[in-house]
Amino acid sequence: MSDLLLDVRGLVKEFPVEGSKDVVHAVSSVDLSVQRGETLGLVGESGCGKTTMGRLVLRLIDPTAGSVIINGQDLGSLSREKLRKVRSTMQIIFQNPFASLNPRMSVEEILMRPMRIHLRIAGAERSKRVDELLEKVGLRPEHRSRYPHEFSGGQRQRIAIARALAVEPAFLVLDEPTSALDVSVQAQILNLLRRLQQDLGLTYLFISHDLSAVRHMSDRIAVMYLGKVVELADSETLFAAPKHPYTRALMSSIPVTNPRLRRERVRLTGDIPSPINLPSGCAFRTRCPWAEQRCTREEPALLDERDADREHLVACHFVDQIVSSEAPTP
Repeated sequence: MSDLLLDVRGLVKEFPVEGSKDVVHAVSSVDLSVQRGETLGLVGESGCGKTTMGRLVLRLIDPTAGSVIINGQDLGSLSREKLRKVRSTMQIIFQNPFASLNPRMSVEEILMRPMRIHLRIAGAERSKRVDELLEKVGLRPEHRSRYPHEFSGGQRQRIAIARALAVEPAFLVLDEPTSALDVSVQAQILNLLRRLQQDLGLTYLFISHDLSAVRHMSDRIAVMYLGKVVELADSETLFAAPKHPYTRALMSSIPVTNPRLRRERVRLTGDIPSPINLPSGCAFRTRCPWAEQRCTREEPALLDERDADREHLVACHFVDQIVSSEAPTP
């Protein structure tokens, strides 16, 4: 069996604008792949299409074009009944545990419901599994009779993680799983997710705008801007030597804790263009300090700028010039 678990090709999602012929270009011709046991980070500013991408991968929403293949099965070709059977192999952990848990259901009911739907096991076995799930995520068996409002934000997210694990999935989409939590709790949840991945052999698509969290969690990182992947590399390479001007700007915004160290800031001007009316050529050109006339005419392809034996994909016409120079004044 191939080690490739997720293969996304030419994925497009356009949302119609009510009362208009316009569409919102949420995701535009994205190609991604994820190996078994790997964590692929997806990072970018709010509105770049990260969450839409995660929902497309699980077919929570249908794509306008393109294909999503998980475990060799094309999700777009599956009937409703066959897709339902595949659902147990892929789950999602949402951003806000205050909204993703039903306040009228106890923890036991929350964890048992997906097992009733997807797993053919007896009631006694389901009850035993509830206790095991709670222990795996750092909660106690006596918590099973309580309701979501009786827990803190971090505890609620642990319940959401246990619910996702209830059907024994192989692939999880983590949609900003710590952004709604206190800073003191975020590291605990991230470390829990890493431990569960090692223990259960899970594969993650980790979506976040928090660069520190993405670096901590990810084996490879894809950077999105206005619905497109503009850079893709392994985590170590991307943070050591970012090549796309947008990625360089993101990295330069990370606070430096050592007062003796200084980091060159790449300052972007202007606002993010509307996803309804995308710029011609390179979508980033309206904010890029290196943009030239060619950028208005030609859309850059995502090409391999290989360092040694490491794949490093960048969508920019002037990678070599940017890497070897300092940022010009906008």
